[in-house]
Amino acid sequence: MELTDNELIEQTLHGETEAFGILVRRWERQIYSLALRVLGHEEDARDVCQETFLSAFRHLKKFRGDAQFSSWIYRIALNLCNTKMRRAQSRPDVPLEQHLETTGAEPVAETEELGANIQQQEVAQYVRKALAGLPPEMRQVIIMKEYEGLKFVEIAEILNIPVSTVKTRLYTGLAQLKKRLAHLQNAIR
Repeated sequence: MELTDNELIEQTLHGETEAFGILVRRWERQIYSLALRVLGHEEDARDVCQETFLSAFRHLKKFRGDAQFSSWIYRIALNLCNTKMRRAQSRPDVPLEQHLETTGAEPVAETEELGANIQQQEVAQYVRKALAGLPPEMRQVIIMKEYEGLKFVEIAEILNIPVSTVKTRLYTGLAQLKKRLAHLQNAIR
């Protein structure tokens, strides 16, 4: 039988550090994915993922259980992403778009597949650029809802804001994203 997050936290607090390793393995993919989508750079996402779990381990005694562990760990990750983005923006020699570049796709044999793959990469690049231009609070909500598949209530809990604010940020952000994507698409024609 698989232990719950709260049971693993209890075991960790009683000195069973392997229990925390199970929590890390359970949540690292989601935290890395969130950080990668928010930051757009694999190395930064790996750093944030590692820092998230180190911070969670150091502060595990402060976890009261009022919220789910997932909400708590997502909040830590988002705070670290925000800090990293603020630092990146304070360095004028590094444009935000540079932080949003990701690695290329795997090579494919078929010419038709290659063309489709290149087109998908271009679309993904436009979406990343458009997302990068949104205010961070809108970008975070869009990523958590559309990419991470979180529910409005979960996002509200993570961000410690009302559900109505989450919905407003999502719908306003999606409208702005649509405009930005149309502008980017027109710019390349």
